[in-house]
Amino acid sequence: MTEKMEKVDDSPVTVADYGAQALVAWSLSKHDPHNRLSLVSEEDSHTLRSPSGQGIVERITQLVNSVLEGEEGTTPLTSNEVLDLIDLGDSPGGPSGRHWVLDPIDGTKGFVGMRQYAICLALIQDGEVVVGVLGCPNIPHSPVTEEDGGPSAMAKAKESDDVGSVFFAHQGYGAYVASMWGNYSLQTLPNIQRIHVDDVHAPFTNARFMWAYEPGHSNHGFSAALASKVGVNLPPFLMDSQAKYGILSRGDASVFMRFPPPSYREKIWDHAAGFVIVEEAGGKMTDAHGQRLDFSQGRELDTYGGIVAGPPLVHGAVLAA
Repeated sequence: MTEKMEKVDDSPVTVADYGAQALVAWSLSKHDPHNRLSLVSEEDSHTLRSPSGQGIVERITQLVNSVLEGEEGTTPLTSNEVLDLIDLGDSPGGPSGRHWVLDPIDGTKGFVGMRQYAICLALIQDGEVVVGVLGCPNIPHSPVTEEDGGPSAMAKAKESDDVGSVFFAHQGYGAYVASMWGNYSLQTLPNIQRIHVDDVHAPFTNARFMWAYEPGHSNHGFSAALASKVGVNLPPFLMDSQAKYGILSRGDASVFMRFPPPSYREKIWDHAAGFVIVEEAGGKMTDAHGQRLDFSQGRELDTYGGIVAGPPLVHGAVLAA
């Protein structure tokens, strides 16, 4: 399902983005009904509530109700109820209390282009990211290749049960990966494995760095120059979404560098879930000056000069370059 519209910043948003946000908000509210949900999320219903949004609202409502159909004691939601669920994502976040952080589909251009995308959920407690989950339907269970970042990724996922990975971490308890498919419970997880970054040593000729698939998201030329200065010879993985943080944490790649335009301010939902997974896998994730990322400042994230994530040795070498 790739019905989409363009947001004010010209980035795409699809029926699936809105539907996923509504469903996650519904689930979090249901499982903690006695506390007001604080959800920091990417989408809102402003455009949907205009007359031109009626058709896509009907599709979103249909999608949401098709998922909830098997839930015991649940009656079909109205369009207004679905829109209200989407708007639960308007929390300002902040340094105190408990805040869920959601990117319902991170890498929407990758989703539309049948490449990589991720459903990203994190929990912030008093300014610290303590839980992170990345659902990556097109990431294989085996180490990724250059091909896995491209437009054949979704087709490959449809053809194989060995594609579809969930990365997750709890602060102080490590980072893990499991198959996306199976009957999940707190007692049984299919093929769960603890994961760690792969900290290659200098010279870094065999290190593999990553950058965003979309060239407008980062200064690829600067990233390539840094990689060359560090001694990296391998071509980069081009990858959409926070799936990059998952494969970095599993040891499939060595470093991720992101250098957006100076005027751009990062949003916490684009990095929070991946942040705790990278750290719990033994990696470091900082701004370009080496400062640990601070998710306590609200919906946006101050990243002075950019973001560098990787195992300690490679991370240090990139900062030193």
